[in-house]
Amino acid sequence: MQLDISTKSLPVYEALASQVRLSIIQHLTTRSMNIRELATATGLSSAIMTMHTKKLEKANIIRTEMVPGKAGIQKLCILNVDRLEILFPIKEANFNEFHHTEVSVGHYTDFVVEPTCGLATLEKIVGEFDEPRYFLDPERVNAKILWFSKGYVEYKVPNFLLGNHNPRELEISMELSSEAPFTNENWPSDISFYLNNVNLGHWTSPGDFGDSRGNYTPEWWPRVINQYGLLKCLRITSNGTFMDGNRISNVTIDDVRIRDKQWTFRIAVSDEAEYIGGVTIFGSGFGNYNQDIDFRLYYSKEEHPSQPLEK
Repeated sequence: MQLDISTKSLPVYEALASQVRLSIIQHLTTRSMNIRELATATGLSSAIMTMHTKKLEKANIIRTEMVPGKAGIQKLCILNVDRLEILFPIKEANFNEFHHTEVSVGHYTDFVVEPTCGLATLEKIVGEFDEPRYFLDPERVNAKILWFSKGYVEYKVPNFLLGNHNPRELEISMELSSEAPFTNENWPSDISFYLNNVNLGHWTSPGDFGDSRGNYTPEWWPRVINQYGLLKCLRITSNGTFMDGNRISNVTIDDVRIRDKQWTFRIAVSDEAEYIGGVTIFGSGFGNYNQDIDFRLYYSKEEHPSQPLEK
């Protein structure tokens, strides 16, 4: 389960703010239990236990099922999550000025992909599953989700830096997951990132998520395949390159030809990776975050132009 610092996550925080409910979660890690069993294990009445399980169920931490028991129908409590991740708001750079560009997932300019692979618009699948030729279909420019098991997609990004703008940090945010047949939450994948042919490093995605429908994923999208990813923030600074604040390489903003008039950004899963588990890229209208691939170049202004942009 992925949480953020907003009121929509409050039911989870409230459910966890209880010693009794934490004890219930501990008991359910061993096996699923009914209300009476949980009440006995915690020394509480069934009525009070029902109140606590309702809070956990409201937070989607547990789910309940009515199943046959020795004395008739019983309510069975089942642990619904095995991991919680809390996303704090992305820390803004200490610069007031920035150029912002959002590149749609389907606006790649080059690709080499291997099945399993595919892409879709907000309304339909483009072509067929697992057929790389459809990555050349004219409809691909409208794609808002794409996936492949190995290879890369590459994007051209305009650079609006002016001569008197001194680049400080480049921030790239996107929603990503691995790519498993159907879905698999335990499916690690080393996803690499390149800017202007410079390897920025890689991030290991833990899996391909399908336990619940994405917040923005269309209703027609098949329930048995990838539903959402994790929002990742790649930041290239004067001190190195970081993913969500964790250093992934020593590549600095001066190493990537940041003054080029356009950038080439590549997302890849290579043959040399330790975990070759594919990648899914979620754009606006899919997943849990209503955005495409977001670029922000932070800069400071100088009174007199320094270096001009390169061709």
